[in-house]
Amino acid sequence: MKEEKIITFSNGYIFLFLALLLIFGGVYGAFNINNFFVISTVIGVFMLPGFFLVNPNTSKVILLFGKYIGTVKENGFYWANPFYTKRNISLRASNFDSERVKVNDKLGNPIMISTILVWKVENTYKAAFDVDNYENFVRVQSDAAVRKLASLYPYDNFEDEGMDEEITLRASVNEVSEALEKELSERLKMAGIEVLEARIGYLAYAQEIANSMLKRQQATAIVAARHKIVEGAVSMVEMALEDLSKKQIVELDEERKAAMVSNLMVVLCSDKDAQPVLNTGTLSH
Repeated sequence: MKEEKIITFSNGYIFLFLALLLIFGGVYGAFNINNFFVISTVIGVFMLPGFFLVNPNTSKVILLFGKYIGTVKENGFYWANPFYTKRNISLRASNFDSERVKVNDKLGNPIMISTILVWKVENTYKAAFDVDNYENFVRVQSDAAVRKLASLYPYDNFEDEGMDEEITLRASVNEVSEALEKELSERLKMAGIEVLEARIGYLAYAQEIANSMLKRQQATAIVAARHKIVEGAVSMVEMALEDLSKKQIVELDEERKAAMVSNLMVVLCSDKDAQPVLNTGTLSH
């Protein structure tokens, strides 16, 4: 495969002066000296299509009757063979925000996802000749990459704590972005495109399951919260029994310990304030 070739051309200002000199000198000579000077004017006019500008962070791909000559990347004013064909290719960084597409995640749940891509042309030869339209190529391949990425990971993890380290689209932002950037770099390399940054721009469950999955998330959160509450309550009851026994504040048999544990667990685990009941008799009444 042919690679990019960086070239440069003659200073355009010198040739501009020469072209103007030939044009005006030929006109003056034709009217005042001899018609032969018309040739000078024709040559000067013929030189005009050879002038071109290269602005900062842009490039010109030069062709001669379909043959690749090279690429001019240094900005400036140049003159080249008027028969050269010049194609503009921007070297600036570009943003691409893909459309939201519906795909299935690793678990088969339909989700809506889009990607934000920052890219620029690195190899002008590949961008100009190895693909039909490199900008459209970026759009299509970005869509394909985000579809593939979504199928590799679950949207979220609803399993036990032992599975919390599994990479998910929602929680593992850095890992997913790295995987997306790697996938896009491999796909766009053939078009001479450098991927500067890639990340998920939008992520949500599809509308048909959004309500159900929201309820599932809420239920999971409630169960996790209850688990922590019960765990803390057991620890507090255990500490209370140990302190009562150590300081010999009161002697409790197994039945009274069970009643105390039951009361404390109700108080500590209830989602409402407990209503105190004063016992003015003995422990048995």
